[in-house]
Amino acid sequence: MLDHVDPFIGVEPTDLPAQSGLAATWWAPKPLIGNTHPGATHPLGMVSACAYSGAYPTGYGRYDLSTEGVPTALHEDLVASGFTHFQQSGTGAIRKYYNYMRVTPMLEPLDALGQTWGLHDEDARPGWYRTRLDSGITAELTVGPKSAVHRYTFPAHADARVVIDMSMGGLAIPYGATVPLRAHLETVEPGVVQGEIVVEGAPLAVHIECDVEGWRQLLWYDRRLMPGGSSLAFDHIRPTTLRPFGFMWAGPTTEGQQVEVRMGFSLRGVEQARANLKRDEAHEAPAFDRRVAATRQAWDGMLAKVRIDTDNRERREVFATSMYHSLIKPSFAKDESPFWPSKGPWVFDVSTMWDIYRTQLPLLTTLAPDRAVELANALLTICEQEGNLPIGYRMARGSDRFGRQGSALAHTFLADLAQLGLPGIDWEWALVHLTADLRRTYGEDYLLRGITHPISHTLDLSYGYWCTAHVARLVGDMDLASELEKLAEHWPAAFGPDGLLIDSTFYEGTRANYSFRLMHDMASRVGLSGGDNGFVDALDSFFGQGADAVVQPGVRPSVEEMVAGYSLGRFEGLNNEPDMDAPWAYHYAGRPDRTAEIVHAIVHQQFGTGRGGLPGNDDSGGLSSWYVWASLGLFPVAGQALFLLHPPAFHYSTVAVAGGMLSIDTSGFREPHRDGAVQYIQSASFNGEPLPGAWIPASRVHAGGRLHLTLGPEPSGWGTDHRPPSWTSPEVLS
Repeated sequence: MLDHVDPFIGVEPTDLPAQSGLAATWWAPKPLIGNTHPGATHPLGMVSACAYSGAYPTGYGRYDLSTEGVPTALHEDLVASGFTHFQQSGTGAIRKYYNYMRVTPMLEPLDALGQTWGLHDEDARPGWYRTRLDSGITAELTVGPKSAVHRYTFPAHADARVVIDMSMGGLAIPYGATVPLRAHLETVEPGVVQGEIVVEGAPLAVHIECDVEGWRQLLWYDRRLMPGGSSLAFDHIRPTTLRPFGFMWAGPTTEGQQVEVRMGFSLRGVEQARANLKRDEAHEAPAFDRRVAATRQAWDGMLAKVRIDTDNRERREVFATSMYHSLIKPSFAKDESPFWPSKGPWVFDVSTMWDIYRTQLPLLTTLAPDRAVELANALLTICEQEGNLPIGYRMARGSDRFGRQGSALAHTFLADLAQLGLPGIDWEWALVHLTADLRRTYGEDYLLRGITHPISHTLDLSYGYWCTAHVARLVGDMDLASELEKLAEHWPAAFGPDGLLIDSTFYEGTRANYSFRLMHDMASRVGLSGGDNGFVDALDSFFGQGADAVVQPGVRPSVEEMVAGYSLGRFEGLNNEPDMDAPWAYHYAGRPDRTAEIVHAIVHQQFGTGRGGLPGNDDSGGLSSWYVWASLGLFPVAGQALFLLHPPAFHYSTVAVAGGMLSIDTSGFREPHRDGAVQYIQSASFNGEPLPGAWIPASRVHAGGRLHLTLGPEPSGWGTDHRPPSWTSPEVLS
């Protein structure tokens, strides 16, 4: 799997063959670009490193700020002014763009710092990135969980240099820069420097080692050298008075001479940053090649948890890269919280729960349940320390800034862990925070009126109460569980007589996009649309059955163009989050065949190889993890510890789960093609026992076993009568 990953997928605007059939009727409002970057990353690591051009939103690439349609170019060609650390992965307007501590190898004088050089011969694989600059310098980057190592190969030159700018951060777009508030830099000894900057309330420390015999080691300020200086300190920096500052090594090079820069990072001071560098290097003398090998081994271990059987090189590449993108974030940083002194789990770049709770977090729970528990404890600690379970959480001080996106989304994640019985969480402690969080912000209106706006939050909160009731029952508080379940009954107030959500404001979508999410009482939800036939008719209209093809937004789409698109009330085709789970709503009306048709169109028409291979923002792996599940033939219902079944894209696959190995194999399988015929499940069994319905409890999946699916070219009666469990008509989950 490792050798098939292409980190460049998604870095450029969507460039896929023209869509046909059902897929041609879907309309995509969000930017048609993956917003990924090809830089060096570590699985779920704290640090990333990549070439920096200042482009939106990762600092890599050519594109300007974009919230709709095709992004406009910020740079004509790929360029970089250096190499920075801490990048988002696939997000949009996250309002926190990091790119701290830019390292620039130069042949020019220090006055030229900030100019850009063209990038050539780029190459990347998990944990490693390389490019050649116009100057003739070749740059290579790798990272550990809390460290980065740079290696620069220089041409012969009388006065080469490596410059580290500690003052800059963010992007080169209006209002995109991040200015440090305070800073302290010092020289420790020849070849060793350290420093700390306070950025958006977070104290980010770095320990840097650079061993170059015969080179000068200097501090600089405002592009002027400070010979003999051993420290720099700034107590209060304002954007209007900021002047760049940092470290530099300079001296002559011979042709092909390599210079290595090793950096350890911490949010708890320079001593811990130094320890993190040494720990990441396994207590050996740090070396670039050893770090590459260690990170490659870490990626290999994660990616090898899922294996697929296909001779199709492109589909293997898309799947492997989707796995890779799914496991970059969140950033796990144990013992690194800068905001409270105790040790323990801490995470950042939960960017955001709205993007990842349906697909990426269930994938993490399946492949690495210990990390899922660590994330849960980190979220609960954040709630305890800061007062809320975050919708999004970044490396910055301040309250959650993403509350408008959704409510009670962490509750779905924790409910899954509770129902799976994963050890390592104090559930009584968790229950206190889960119940308190439901009463905050939009939860106040919900408690008073049984409804709140934006109306999608009514669904979130109702679902959150239902999820929390599982935790109450787990700890034996049946009275509280009954109270919570009573509060989970208010969701029908969000729907109008047409079976769709009532008018309200919606975060990046329309009432149609939010109307078909998977709820805890889908049997009643189907009833609101008049029963099976009415619900299927509504879904058919939403998914464009029989509709004409649409035109996607172009560069700088007009207001009129966007209004016309939104007025379609159409599925957004994996370009956006609100309706990611809607294809599986058909299961609850006895039409898994319709789900098969939609998933087939998405998997084979909306993902591809190359820099333009994603249909929209990858959003911290939310999009890529959707592809992983869809290709395997399983889709998680977040919060319900349940998987829905559909035809897989591969003849055979295996998933390493907590209980051993899950195999998914088929009979009657035909290698699918982009415009090829859809296959349908005719029957299914698990460990030899027939599955009459198109669903399976997550507990059985996590225990491992053999899932066998018999496929055929026509829809069958399988899964039409035995519906997935719903609160008001539950099946026995055994």
